Amino acid sequence: MDIERYEIRFAGSGGQGIILLSVVFAEAVGCHAGFQVCQTQSYGPEARGGKCKAEVVVSSSPIDYPKVTRPDLLLAMNQAACDAYFFNFRPNGLLVVDSTFVEQLPTSRAVALPFTGIARDRLGREMVANMVALGAVGHFCPLVSLEHLEKALVARVPAAHRQLNQEALAAGLEAARGVDTSRLPRSIAPEEEDEI
Repeated sequence: MDIERYEIRFAGSGGQGIILLSVVFAEAVGCHAGFQVCQTQSYGPEARGGKCKAEVVVSSSPIDYPKVTRPDLLLAMNQAACDAYFFNFRPNGLLVVDSTFVEQLPTSRAVALPFTGIARDRLGREMVANMVALGAVGHFCPLVSLEHLEKALVARVPAAHRQLNQEALAAGLEAARGVDTSRLPRSIAPEEEDEI
């Protein structure tokens, strides 16, 4: 698959594992799916509990600018992150939110799944909500497969926690499979979006 540029922004609070999520995703896309990739991150001075975002730019060719300018996909793990990082969302992009913490959606092109609730209720550990979210993102992003994500995850997570994280990834993928994104409204026609 050739792709000119695909941009993803992951956002939440410090301590939610946003950076790890983005690194695993970037390695899955770059090391295992074979794309060019650039991953960047930023977080407030308060770190844990403060706003945090990480961005991944993917392309089939060398990337000339490493920052996200108009996200094709935005993952927001809480309301503050959704409010703060939605500003330059691509008109026909996809907003994916953790409905455990996000109640107000700024667009109708959104998928709300309870990532933290799934992590808590099905896996007994809220700390793997980031991997539940990553499984869902893997389903909605056409550039990566579960196999690629699992390979990158295994390389990044300590052996003692691999099984739990793999189960979280699979739970997120399963939850996302129940969503029909073709029913989401389009803001503009795809050919018009390219002209913006």
